[in-house]
Amino acid sequence: MSGFALRRLLAESVAVRSTLVLAVAYANAAGVSWPFSFGFVTGAPLWWLQILAMTVFLAVLRSSTTAQQGFTMGWLFATAWLCATFWWLYVSMHTYAGLPAVLTALAIVALAAALGLYYAFAAVLYWRLRGRGPILAPLAFAALWIAAEMARGTWLTGFGWGAIAYAHADGPLALWIPWVGAYGVGALAAWLSAAVLEVMSSGWGLRAALATVLALGWLVPGLLPTWSTSTGSLSITLLQGNIPQDEKFQSGSGVPLALAWYGDQLNRSATDLVVAPETAIPLLPQDLPEGYWEALMTRFSTPGQAALIGVPLGSMAQGYTNSVVGLAPGLQQVWRYDKHHLVPFGEFIPPMFMWFTRMMNIPLGDFNRGAVGQAPFDWKGQRLAANICYEDLFGEELGVRFEDPARAPTVLVNVSNIGWFGDTVATDQHLQISRMRALEFERPMVRATNTGATAIIDHTGRVAQSLPRTTRGVLVGTIEGRTGTTPFAWWVARFGLWPLWLLVIAIVFVATRVRSTRAD
Repeated sequence: MSGFALRRLLAESVAVRSTLVLAVAYANAAGVSWPFSFGFVTGAPLWWLQILAMTVFLAVLRSSTTAQQGFTMGWLFATAWLCATFWWLYVSMHTYAGLPAVLTALAIVALAAALGLYYAFAAVLYWRLRGRGPILAPLAFAALWIAAEMARGTWLTGFGWGAIAYAHADGPLALWIPWVGAYGVGALAAWLSAAVLEVMSSGWGLRAALATVLALGWLVPGLLPTWSTSTGSLSITLLQGNIPQDEKFQSGSGVPLALAWYGDQLNRSATDLVVAPETAIPLLPQDLPEGYWEALMTRFSTPGQAALIGVPLGSMAQGYTNSVVGLAPGLQQVWRYDKHHLVPFGEFIPPMFMWFTRMMNIPLGDFNRGAVGQAPFDWKGQRLAANICYEDLFGEELGVRFEDPARAPTVLVNVSNIGWFGDTVATDQHLQISRMRALEFERPMVRATNTGATAIIDHTGRVAQSLPRTTRGVLVGTIEGRTGTTPFAWWVARFGLWPLWLLVIAIVFVATRVRSTRAD
C-alpha cells in the first residue's frame, strides 16, 4: 500500500484511525515500563517504542480532516494511554477498598479522560499548526505536548505518573536529563517524534539534524564532566517487610506482625544507617505497646548507627502527618520529615468528594502537610533528604532543596508503601521515577518499600542492588553520597518550571504568527 493510499484510508475511515490510536496509546504506555514477562526485561523503559508510538499517533492526527476530528483523536489517545498507565488503581479501589468493579472501572476511565483533556487541546492546536514547516511544526508540537504534561503534573495537586520522559531514563535523550529535567526531556521526545514524521517527506537537511541529535545522545555522555563529586560512602540496610496490604492496619494480624518484624530487624542492623519504609510502624508512637518506642530510641542512641523510620505522627488535637523520623546518637530531639505532597483521596479528601471516599473500606483522612524544602538528616558526613511515596514524582519540589549548595542533599531517600496496587507494573513505574530523580540531581536514591521495589540507585540512575518484590527481606549495601549542582537543580530551585512555561509560550506565539507553508 502506497503512502498516499494509507493517508487516504486513514482520512476516510474513522474505525481504522480509532483502532490504530488505541494500539499506539498502549504502546506509548509500554514504552515507559514494559509490562510483560516476554520480549524485553519486565519493567524496562523502551525509548524507541515510545518514539515510534507517538510518531504513528501524529500521522493519524495529521490525517484528520477537521479540528473536531483532531480533538477526538487526541482525547482518545490520551485517555487510552493513561488508562493503560495507571490501570492498577483498580487493585487499590476494588480489591482492597471494596468499591464495586463497574464503579471502579468507570472512576479510572473518568480520571484518565479528565486528564486527557490537556492532551486533546494540545493535539487540536498542533493540528492547526501542522503546516508551519519542517522546523517550526515539530517545535510547536513539543511545546504544546509538554505544556499538557506540566499541566497534568502540577495543576490541581498534579498527577504526572507515566509521563513520556520516563521512557528515556536509558537511551540517547538521557544525556539531557541533568540539564532540562524530566519535562524538558519529554519535550525533546515529543519533538523527535514530530521530526521523524517530517523527515519522511523532507530533505536531507532535517534528516541530518535528526541524526545529529541521536548521535550526540550516544557519543557525548562519555566526553562531558560530571556535575557532582563524592562525599564518601555509607553502609546501609533497607527493610522490606511485605506486610499484606489487607492486613497492614488490622490490630489482630498486620499490626503485630509489622511491629515484631521491623522491631527485630532494626535491632539486628549493623550498618551505618537502616531505613524502614512508609508506615513501617503502623501506629502513632503514643499508641504503641509500652516501652516499644523508648526501646527504639535507646537502640539508636549508642554511637555508630542511625535509623530512618516511616511512622504516622500527631494527635486528634494537632492533626496527623505521614512522617519519617530520624534516630541517631547525640540528637537533642528526634529528627522528622512530614510529607508535603499528599495523595488525593488517600491523604486528603478533595471538596465535594466525601461521598466517594465513604464508599471505600480503607483508612482515609485529611493529613497535615509538611513544608517544602525541609532540612535534611545529617549523619556521618551525609545530608539525607527524605521523600515519601510518590513525592519523588515531583522533581521541581525536590529541587527546592538544592537552592543552598551547602545544605543540599547528598543522598535522596524514598520510603514507600505501594502494596495498595499489588504486584503490578506500578512498582516498575515507580522505580523509573526514582531513577529519573537520581539523573536530574546526580544523587543516589535509596528506596525502602513494603512490597518493592526496594533498591539502591546510584547517581547515574543505575539500579546497583535490589530485592525481589513481594518478598520479606533485608538489603544491605553501600551508597556514595554526592555534592555539586546540576544545571537542572540550579534553575529549578530558583525558578521552578517557569523557564519551560515561558519557552512554551514563546514557541507557540511564534508558530501562530507564521503563515502555513503547506497543508496535509
